[in-house]
Amino acid sequence: MLEWMVWTLPTALVFIGLALLLVVMAIWGRISPPVARRGFLRIETDRGDRLYIGLISAAVVLAAWMAVTDLSMWIALGCALLVVVVIGIWG
Repeated sequence: MLEWMVWTLPTALVFIGLALLLVVMAIWGRISPPVARRGFLRIETDRGDRLYIGLISAAVVLAAWMAVTDLSMWIALGCALLVVVVIGIWG
């Protein structure tokens, strides 16, 4: 099915996970409309904004990790997920 894209299974799983995350956020937004608030980011954000900023920040963490060190990407993934969670909760 995905052979024409030359995608690996992990790549496909990431994009499927992102699609599911967007669906869950849309359903959550319909059930409970988001409320903007200020956190440590010093800008008014709702949960969708914080998710977007968190995902972009995670991508930067992963790219910087690959540029700077040869340590395991599992550690980088843990750091990136931590960044997303911190921005999501307190951002």
